[in-house]
Amino acid sequence: MAFDYSPYPYVPPPGLTAPEPRHKVAIIGAGPIGLALAVELANHGVASVVLDDNNVVSVGSRAICWSKRSLEILDRLGVGETCLAKGVTWKVGRTFHRDKEVFNFDLLPEDGHKMPAFINLQQYYVEEFLVARAQALGVDLRWKNKVTDVVQGADHARLTVQTPDGPYHLDADWVIACDGARSPVRTMMGLEFDGELFEERFLIADIEMQADFPSERWFWFEPGFHNGQSALLHKQPDNIYRIDLQLGWNTDPEVEKQPERIIPRIEKVVGHANFKLDWTSIYTFQCRRLKKFVHDRVIFVGDSAHVVSPFGARGGNGGLQDVDALGWRLAAVVMQKAKPALLAAYDQERCFGADENLLNSSRATRFMSPSEGAERLFRDAVLALAGKAAFARPMVNSGRLSRPCAYPLTGADDPALPMSARPGMVAPDAPLAQGWLSESLRGQMVILALNCPAPQIGITALQPEVTPLLAQRYLGQAAQALYLIRPDQVVAARWISPQANQIQAANRAVWEGH
Repeated sequence: MAFDYSPYPYVPPPGLTAPEPRHKVAIIGAGPIGLALAVELANHGVASVVLDDNNVVSVGSRAICWSKRSLEILDRLGVGETCLAKGVTWKVGRTFHRDKEVFNFDLLPEDGHKMPAFINLQQYYVEEFLVARAQALGVDLRWKNKVTDVVQGADHARLTVQTPDGPYHLDADWVIACDGARSPVRTMMGLEFDGELFEERFLIADIEMQADFPSERWFWFEPGFHNGQSALLHKQPDNIYRIDLQLGWNTDPEVEKQPERIIPRIEKVVGHANFKLDWTSIYTFQCRRLKKFVHDRVIFVGDSAHVVSPFGARGGNGGLQDVDALGWRLAAVVMQKAKPALLAAYDQERCFGADENLLNSSRATRFMSPSEGAERLFRDAVLALAGKAAFARPMVNSGRLSRPCAYPLTGADDPALPMSARPGMVAPDAPLAQGWLSESLRGQMVILALNCPAPQIGITALQPEVTPLLAQRYLGQAAQALYLIRPDQVVAARWISPQANQIQAANRAVWEGH
């Protein structure tokens, strides 16, 4: 059943008839990243206005692979279980060379996590769920409100906004650009991406068909059905399948987007003609980012700040990790619980995260589309060995799938505690006597005390019964431990036997952006 792209209603904004009071936060772009940030801020008690030049969700599935970390973030925003119920859950990936499977992998080989490794869910569903959540929270969503100019002042920015009824001005203390890879705000401010544009083209095709393909990721190198170029297959809800086909740089995108060119290619992949085209697009690889994401009163988030190739599912997932790092900090600044300097920590951490995504994406691109010479010799040798020798399989690169990066924090740590929960990493989930640990670490600083008392120092304390999985993931060989966990569920510091002043110092460092 085709998705119903019902338009959201345009409502004339108050700024058309009288100057509006200054807004705390204006978010430009109502894609999944802008909507997620609006909901995150609302959960912290901060109102925002969201401006979008359109009035429907994104056309086409676009981002489809949502990682375990993204699902945990969406769960905190109130839509995780809705996404999970609609999405296609998967964790197994299979890699083929020509027509032979060379290896497979399991992204979540252990139990004891609320969320699965990945789900496949079309971006338009994620946006629809987030719009409903934002509306329920009273977020000011303004459709058909196109930002045409941004002028920064000393303590705010002024936006010029075009509507079907004419233009108006809107002032905001903070402006968040979530307006995508072709960001008009970035262009208005004269900012350029740094990085690489790869000379390769890929076709994305969403098709509707009845089939018995399993809920797995299948990737082919040099398959016989596609002239020796790479191909990818994913299952989505509603009997929609995503197919990615490498085309080569010398192809004409205007010719290749024609259905009479696309349909025969897909027939060779699926083995029959019983399907219907749902959406298609042709894209080139890009691995680029802004030098910095915070520009005085304008902050860039998601694809407006960085773009990567789609292999590895690092675009939408990386954008949600931006929201994760920014939301609590921006809320604290807006509510005057922290100084604006705290936002520099967002810039530092997410530039680090973007660089990790760019590195992984670039490596995948070079493996999938190697240059003649050493790159191709290496790629071909690895593929030839992977079906026979286990040591070669980790070198096969069809896209290292998105995982949250470990931020390079310098806070307190005890090397005797497990590496899986070290400072800078997202606190790993585990079942509690009731519910999940991830559900108890939401939106505030938390002291997680295991087999020891939590000091009463004005920070929310959690002292759960220590189950075997909690002990495995947080204690290792230690008898007790105490963790300081940030509002974004990242471990800030940890100790085996801390003093109260150590915890207080670590807490101050977080809110000061250190």
